[in-house]
Amino acid sequence: MTEPQTLIVGDIQGCYGGLMALLEKANFDEKRDRLVAVGDLVARGEDSLSTLRYLMDLGPRFSTVLGNHDLHFLAVSQGIKSEKKSDKLTSLLKHKRLADFVDWLRQFPLALALDEHTTLVHAGLYPLWSPAQLRAYSEEVGIRLQSPDWRSLLKDMYGNGPNVWKPTLAGEARSRFIINACTRMRFIEQGSKLEFATKSDPGHAPASLAPWFAVTNPHIQEHEKIIFGHWAALNGLSNHTHFVGLDTGYVWGNTLTALHFESNSLISIKA
Repeated sequence: MTEPQTLIVGDIQGCYGGLMALLEKANFDEKRDRLVAVGDLVARGEDSLSTLRYLMDLGPRFSTVLGNHDLHFLAVSQGIKSEKKSDKLTSLLKHKRLADFVDWLRQFPLALALDEHTTLVHAGLYPLWSPAQLRAYSEEVGIRLQSPDWRSLLKDMYGNGPNVWKPTLAGEARSRFIINACTRMRFIEQGSKLEFATKSDPGHAPASLAPWFAVTNPHIQEHEKIIFGHWAALNGLSNHTHFVGLDTGYVWGNTLTALHFESNSLISIKA
């Protein structure tokens, strides 16, 4: 009998057809295997509705971390933000099960431990944090997102400041920084500051910026690994053994990639 497998898939972005093709290529068994996602389940692709329905129906065999597009969908669903044309969320927003989708998404964290060595997060590991701190800060936000006051968290999350971490941060500023670091981070400026304007690959970025994974982090141990998505322009390349990127830009016409966790091998399909 074949052993159960764990597949960790990069940014799906509502690309239901691509997800189905990737799972078929990986011989994914819905009754036996586990699927994990790096966030951004919805938006930009052709069918966010079918994507969420399928993932919900996997029940406990599916888990994810939340990406910036997932959080934005939650905000739009509550009238906190308006849907943009590029969001492609209309079919979800008009569906009779909208409340179910919203409550289902709210249960997921910003960071997730896959095992004692491996942490999943949408954007990456802020260089002043250890993986354990990342998971602890994720839990802070998760408690609020699952509380009766969850809409106020979504109202407060928009904005680029504060852009540097201090343990003394409190209230909405603290939550916003944690959400930004976990779901929007790409580049770091001098002084450990988050920079949000630049979305290119590192080779085309200003010399004053460094990708978060290239900044020395004394808090990550030799055996620890971070799996992330979010940054399509990287095409999955961090050139670092600690950091595994899985967003390979399927929604932009490139590939959809999954990591077969047990064998540490990559499986991908072209758009």
